[in-house]
Amino acid sequence: MPRFAAIDIGSNSVRMEVAEISAKTRVLASERKVTRLGQSVFRTGRVSPDAIEFLCTTLSEMAMIYKRFEIHGIRAVATAAVRDASNQREFISKVSAAAGTPVEIISGQEEARLIHLGVQSRWPHARQRVLMIDIGGGSAELILSDSGRIVAAVSKQLGALRLTELFLKSDPPAPEELHRMQEYIEERIAQSIRRMGSLRIDRVIATSATASAVVCAVNQIPRQKRELADKARASTAQIRELYADLISRDIEGRRKIVGIGPKRAEIIIPGAAVLLSVLKGLALPSLYYSAAGVRDGVIADLAARTSARSITEMSGEQREVVEEMAIRYGVSLRHVRKVSRMANDLFVALEPLHKLPHSNGRLLEAAAHLHDIGHFVSDTRHHKHSYYLVLNSDMPGFTEQEREVIANLCRYHRKAMPAQEHHNWQPLDADSRRAVTMLAPLLRIADNLDRSRGQRVKSVECILRPNEVVLRLHSNKDVDLDAWATERAAEFFRQVYNKPITLVRARA
Repeated sequence: MPRFAAIDIGSNSVRMEVAEISAKTRVLASERKVTRLGQSVFRTGRVSPDAIEFLCTTLSEMAMIYKRFEIHGIRAVATAAVRDASNQREFISKVSAAAGTPVEIISGQEEARLIHLGVQSRWPHARQRVLMIDIGGGSAELILSDSGRIVAAVSKQLGALRLTELFLKSDPPAPEELHRMQEYIEERIAQSIRRMGSLRIDRVIATSATASAVVCAVNQIPRQKRELADKARASTAQIRELYADLISRDIEGRRKIVGIGPKRAEIIIPGAAVLLSVLKGLALPSLYYSAAGVRDGVIADLAARTSARSITEMSGEQREVVEEMAIRYGVSLRHVRKVSRMANDLFVALEPLHKLPHSNGRLLEAAAHLHDIGHFVSDTRHHKHSYYLVLNSDMPGFTEQEREVIANLCRYHRKAMPAQEHHNWQPLDADSRRAVTMLAPLLRIADNLDRSRGQRVKSVECILRPNEVVLRLHSNKDVDLDAWATERAAEFFRQVYNKPITLVRARA
């Protein structure tokens, strides 16, 4: 059975998990350590040298654990604190070396997607509308899910560690500190409350260590048995009562509450305040706790990508992301869907030549949807504008490396071929460069075959011959093959694949 590993570098703690995927996910190893990574970031704007050193030591230990297993894939992600840090480059270089795998800084939207995927993988709600609340150390995610699909997701800078650093200086906290913190929380969630307030919500599911501590405290579950809290319930009234108790105690008093660990006691007040504010704002009676989190979402995502490795098309979730972007920038969906379909057909047919992993077909499809969005900025050099827009867009469901490949495919869908002096080309690794080089000619060909936007070509049949590639076009309208053959697309293909390409009309 395939095995996967996930590393979640949060603002307050780092988690590592190894799981085996079959009909049911089986966790083989799981580690968590409090790092307080965000503490220095929220104070100074940088991850401190001491915090980086401690995290690197922790990651090296975790790497020794996951390397004992024969894993099929691993993904390491960093969240809110690192998103805010000014020394990201130094941080990523050092922690990637320690973890033994590249560490990726993910956006709040991608974090929300992974949380949702993790919860659904462990506790599916196929026919209900569910609000998920994740209170991390640096951010809080509110995710509205309907029938297993994300309807809305927001990430707010309302993490328990961040709020502690910003507002709580006294122990126990002073009333004015609590008041300022409460105003800050309500101001940040007000828009989401207005948007979701009129909707029926069947269930609230809270994740993260804050939610675990709150549910454990309400249900008198000892910290040593916190696994029993999974799927346990806490009413809004119970959380309100717990919050009143928490703010009346000093740190030692909070540590004596059943279910709240010594480290969690330091930051539990802001976390509980955010949970209570959301429940009260939406007039919701209770919440349930789920032990799932980002790491479970990472593993579920890796498993889905692997099980679909023979499938070259985007997932429904990825398609929603790129089509929403295409609509936002005024692109014709009819055209890009046609280009996407033909590009994918070429990718599959030419696999013996390009020999790229099947997952690259999804990146080609995404680029086919987005290659023209640069027209929104200017018709002049629109391919370069498309590159910039994709590179700087939040695209949940695609990794940072995948987004770079998609952006470069948009950049090279016309005009020049990739060149070493191009600034966009230099950051790409060898695999990404090869993918762009082999895929760009296919995108150019597919785009040219619907240049008129008239859908003249219904489908493309690709025939591989020893000395050429023949494209047989199925069309119910005239296609000017001679004019097309003079285009750079044909020449670009010949240079990359070392074969000329010939177009012929299929017989009626």
